[in-house]
Amino acid sequence: MAQLQQNRMKNLIKSGKPAYGVSVQFPSAEIVEMIGELDFDWVMLDAEHGSITPDNIGPMIMAAEIRGITPIVRPEKNDPAVINKYLDRGAMGVQVPHVNTADEARAVVEACLYYPGGMRGLGGGRMADFGWGAPTSEYVQDANREMLVCVQIEDIAAVENLDEILEVPGIDVFFIGPTDLAQSMGHPGDNGHPDVQKVVKETFDRIHAAGHASGTPSAAEQAIKNTEAGIQYHYTHIPTFMSSYGRQFMETVGRI
Repeated sequence: MAQLQQNRMKNLIKSGKPAYGVSVQFPSAEIVEMIGELDFDWVMLDAEHGSITPDNIGPMIMAAEIRGITPIVRPEKNDPAVINKYLDRGAMGVQVPHVNTADEARAVVEACLYYPGGMRGLGGGRMADFGWGAPTSEYVQDANREMLVCVQIEDIAAVENLDEILEVPGIDVFFIGPTDLAQSMGHPGDNGHPDVQKVVKETFDRIHAAGHASGTPSAAEQAIKNTEAGIQYHYTHIPTFMSSYGRQFMETVGRI
């Protein structure tokens, strides 16, 4: 049995360092390889908002493994049957949306970790070398150690229940989703609204005061500020790549 690949991203976060990634919403192994070649630490494979499914995610995960970056999946919903399909195909972590209560947070951990950390279904997928080789008991220990569990705090209900959510064991990162949070506060599309910004800052402060790692999306300039503020889990988006260089190119050739 081959040794399970180390979770580069989780190791960075556990050592107190930032991890930088890119969100991809459409199935493309080549894009994942390019992200790895650019020396990002991880890739977020977004099945919640894009066209990624358990049927087409496999080559993207393999591309991440080849390039030495960590594949994290954002599943469609907090459902153990959905989550396990992605984990059995090789995702090394999850970023689960709309986790609003401690019970929902515990359900994420239960779905991601094998006993005794959780009750993930054990089916001998590709990460377990299809059940061949070394004892499955060894794989279970390795898989639990390398799994990264991230829950999204992106509704005002989650903010209100944050103290209880932060007490749930087994969660590595608490991620603030500012867009949906703004919407849940009655300010859709206005992440910069003073009320939203106040809640975001207070929520980060509460996460850090509890000794936990936090995350949020951002472009490069904001990522620097976020890192200085103690945020470790960062990602940008493929459209940001396109718009940044695309605009520069069109300006250079005189089209803008």
